[in-house]
Amino acid sequence: MTKADGGDRERKSDRTRRRILDAAADLSSRKGFDGTRLSEIATLAQLRVPAVYYYFDSREAILEEVVNIGDRMAGDNVRARLAALPPDATAMDRICAAYAAHLEMVLKESAYTAAAMRTLGQLPPDIRSRQLEHQRATGQLWRDLIQAGVDSGEIDPGLDPRAARMFLLGAVNWATEWWNPARGSLDDILATAQRLIRNALSGPSAAATAPAAGARAAALSPVFSPPKL
Repeated sequence: MTKADGGDRERKSDRTRRRILDAAADLSSRKGFDGTRLSEIATLAQLRVPAVYYYFDSREAILEEVVNIGDRMAGDNVRARLAALPPDATAMDRICAAYAAHLEMVLKESAYTAAAMRTLGQLPPDIRSRQLEHQRATGQLWRDLIQAGVDSGEIDPGLDPRAARMFLLGAVNWATEWWNPARGSLDDILATAQRLIRNALSGPSAAATAPAAGARAAALSPVFSPPKL
């Protein structure tokens, strides 16, 4: 076998593996962890079930990788949006941009991210434990964003920072369950999410500055460019 033959075989293997993962992401984003069957993954990937086992040991191994990819893609998109903000962006600007970037991935741009969010509460304990290890850096990013808002005085001091962060993430992650693109554009959803987040975190003082804050949030809405797997 020549080196070229080996390279082509490797590329074919990578493509098949990706096809399996794409199929699993599509199915689990719609059906959840428990509702996604190995036979369905194989059918959608245009493979026989025994062929799938050549690439993965089990259905659970496939779905675990889908979840990890989805988490990573969401985190990478959030970091990219934060890096693109102007130097004078406030702590609240950064919080709103981060949540919008995460919501964008959940709703439209990544079946992997939607699958990760959809299956969050369904993962077996061993997979959930390993997933938390993968999420540690991203979790710290969210904590730092909220804490910066607290330190700057932009977040209502009457709020519990951890509870506020988790409530907002839960709301954003749940959006995949109800959002229908035929009933509202993604841009409108992102702008609405940012305005709600800004007003909720700022407290009563947000009402006085709502128009200006809304315009600024719209200007900070992310423009998507696909992340690499």
